[in-house]
Amino acid sequence: MIDHVTLNVSDLRKSRLFYESAFASLRYGLAFGKEDVFWAFDIGDGLFEIQQSDRPPPLTPAHVALRVASREAVDAFHRAALAADGRDNGAPGPRPDYTETYYAAFVLDPDGHNIEAMINPKP
Repeated sequence: MIDHVTLNVSDLRKSRLFYESAFASLRYGLAFGKEDVFWAFDIGDGLFEIQQSDRPPPLTPAHVALRVASREAVDAFHRAALAADGRDNGAPGPRPDYTETYYAAFVLDPDGHNIEAMINPKP
């Protein structure tokens, strides 16, 4: 669970389209924002925000892990993110190096931020 995360992006329109598509698979939606400034997505108990950067690329990549309810949700997120022009950074699967029950997928958004969907049920 995350309260909120804000990422600087180089192309707010492109990033909004990417996150709208990728997050739809998790039933997360656009909450509010302002054209050409920022957008906030409701991710359950928190917000995931993107804002137009006034800094030239390369931007500093970030890693954000989103806790989801099932392995199927991890898989759906990965498929949706790739279909939205995300880049694979780790296919859905177990991550026994983290814990024996950790299951995750990783994608890179249009600015190279590493976005993870994960589940780690108690054994």
